[in-house]
Amino acid sequence: MTIDSDPVPTTLSWAVRLLWAEAVALGLVAAWLVYENLTADALDLASAVLVTVFAAGGALALWALGTALTRRRAGARAPAIVLQLMLLPIGWYMIQGGLGWLGAPLMALGVGVCALLLAPATTRALGLLD
Repeated sequence: MTIDSDPVPTTLSWAVRLLWAEAVALGLVAAWLVYENLTADALDLASAVLVTVFAAGGALALWALGTALTRRRAGARAPAIVLQLMLLPIGWYMIQGGLGWLGAPLMALGVGVCALLLAPATTRALGLLD
């Protein structure tokens, strides 16, 4: 049960902002992939399209989860946390591949958004604590 008249806690609003920022960033990556699919020499078009669809789907999922959390839908928290935890292996392999300047912030972002989503104020706002 949620009470919409209560003010949105800072932890929840920041988690939603960061989810939406991730959605926009991933949407830009998807747009770039579309451009690459249309202009690059095709070696494996099916794989290229699949990666592009996966990126676009991820962007839509992040945006939808942020929107659901804005509406205080408690069921959106777990999938949002799972998507954030996926940033950990992605960041780790970026660090291993020499892109530590990008991998380490991605890992920190994933852990930070998880912390915001698991904060007591967020949990209360989602109606998960009595």
